[in-house]
Amino acid sequence: MPFSPQFTLVRRRTQPTAVYIARLTATSMAAYLLAFSIPEGTSRPVLAPLTAMLVLQASLYQTIRTGFRKVIAAISGVLAAVALSDFVPFNWWVLGLLIAGTLVMGHVLRLGLESLDVPTGAIIIFSTSAGMHAAAAGRIIDTLAGVAAGLVGGLLFAPLRVQTAREAIGDLGDQLATLLERMTSDLGEEPDTDQVGQWLESARSLQKDISRVDETLRTAEESTRLNPRVFGQDSLPPGTELVLRGGLETLEYASLSLRFLARSVTDATRESGIASPIKDSDTRAHLAAVLSMLAAAVRTYGRLVRTLPYGSDALKSALSAELEASRQLQDRLALLLEPRNAPEGSYSEWPVRGEILCHVDRLRAGLTVDMTTQVNPRRPRPKVRMSPRVRPAATPVEGTVRPGRPPRPKGQRPRDNRRATVHAEREIARKDHDHKGHDRKEKELSSVS
Repeated sequence: MPFSPQFTLVRRRTQPTAVYIARLTATSMAAYLLAFSIPEGTSRPVLAPLTAMLVLQASLYQTIRTGFRKVIAAISGVLAAVALSDFVPFNWWVLGLLIAGTLVMGHVLRLGLESLDVPTGAIIIFSTSAGMHAAAAGRIIDTLAGVAAGLVGGLLFAPLRVQTAREAIGDLGDQLATLLERMTSDLGEEPDTDQVGQWLESARSLQKDISRVDETLRTAEESTRLNPRVFGQDSLPPGTELVLRGGLETLEYASLSLRFLARSVTDATRESGIASPIKDSDTRAHLAAVLSMLAAAVRTYGRLVRTLPYGSDALKSALSAELEASRQLQDRLALLLEPRNAPEGSYSEWPVRGEILCHVDRLRAGLTVDMTTQVNPRRPRPKVRMSPRVRPAATPVEGTVRPGRPPRPKGQRPRDNRRATVHAEREIARKDHDHKGHDRKEKELSSVS
């Protein structure tokens, strides 16, 4: 039974949330049972599942970093409270000093968001009137049990999100292609200002999608750090994140070019008379043909991103053919957009016609440059036997050893050409200054006489 696109989108969005909730629940219960099985722990170690939930993050790297900071914060707060309670009884002003001191301690230790755990643990332990040492030991045990469960959960359940990043970048390419196809359809007739304004609004709204994809890619980059699953994935060679980042930047530049193009067309629709290229049906038809071919190229590029870093030879060939076809159509469009000589006292047609052609060329050239600079980090480079390099005969310059020159005596320092040059310049400046002073004295004597 085929599913609708809306149902597929909802399923793709709810599955990660359901997996995340199940992972947190299982890890929290494991932390509670682990802390409960330790005899020196508390009778109800609710702090252990709480710590496990806070430690278990989206990636294994974040889990390890957060767990390390949690342990340091808990131990620091407990030690500060125990040390203070041995000398000073509980009082409100002592509690204030303890909070201020532990906050400073968390800042000095650079614990980040976990710096508040230092005063939290200190307050709990310091407020315990009886059995303070037992409470301190129980808090440390619960924290260690929660951190251990969180690390194990992160090691077992931390997913790789690289494929999610590929799909997000590919979907962004489909959105760009859809907007180009919409512009192509609207250019069938002379578009009004409202239609072109909708192009501009759609191009501006793509910035939110780019930010969302950028966050997805950042999450994917963190999911590969310290993750042992990377070593068992043949589709994740070193440099995968870098290649995907380049694909996202290419689509981001394409969205900016598309936004500027929509703005230029908006300005062209406001022009009156034959000076506006949008009012000419032949020019609109050629512009629509170029945008249609660029839409196909952007959509192919989005499909190619889903296969990175290895790529697909078939998709690369198709992309090259579409870009070449768009270049030929662009050359024909350039002949129609060539401005006429402006009469005396009237405005030039270059700003209106030249901007459209410039943004179309920038959109096509951006995909061409990225296609040619794409590398494959896993494919071995062919071994080429290099012939011995023959050094060309160098022209003898000052300070070099010429054939036949006798060797420098032992102990004699080589001549420093730079130092000699600086010394000569200073000597020339000094003599010039003396000559100027001498001429000034002669003028003074002649004026007196």
